[in-house]
Amino acid sequence: MARPHAHSEKVKTVAENRRARYDYFIDTVYEAGIALTGTEVKSLRFGEGSIAEAYAEVNDTGVWLVNSNIPEFSHGNRYNHEPKRPRKLLLHEREINKLHGAVAREGMTLVPLSIFFNARGRAKVELALAKGKRRMTSVTRSRNGTGSESKADSSAIVVERGWARASAPGSIATCRRARASSRTAG
Repeated sequence: MARPHAHSEKVKTVAENRRARYDYFIDTVYEAGIALTGTEVKSLRFGEGSIAEAYAEVNDTGVWLVNSNIPEFSHGNRYNHEPKRPRKLLLHEREINKLHGAVAREGMTLVPLSIFFNARGRAKVELALAKGKRRMTSVTRSRNGTGSESKADSSAIVVERGWARASAPGSIATCRRARASSRTAG
């Protein structure tokens, strides 16, 4: 008889992506296993590893953790691993199909939240299906009209300096006339 399957609890958190909760709206969180080599497991057990710039992608062969950094094991030999290689995430086929549909249709992204060891000593990744938050930059603020200058003021500055504006009616001719009148007046 098989033992009951309960979600594993985090025993030792190795790496955490704190920035992900700030940059994304977290929708669903999955727990996935990672296919690792021996020296990668030893590096993780020593607490080395980073997922700050990592993301996950879904393709035909499965789900892959890309750009995660697990440094080489200090006592490793010639069989040491490559630090930034893509690592396969182990999920059920049904979960992979669900993730693939969400990423393809809804514009969601897969973000790793943490790497940890469970009670059985297996390395796991906490993977979130998330939607990116929109950032307000100075360019978008000025497009929305919250800038200090109005459109009339900015067009006057453009004409005063003699720059051609393509959006003004009869722009080149109007600008040439404005430059000619500003030369004769000043």
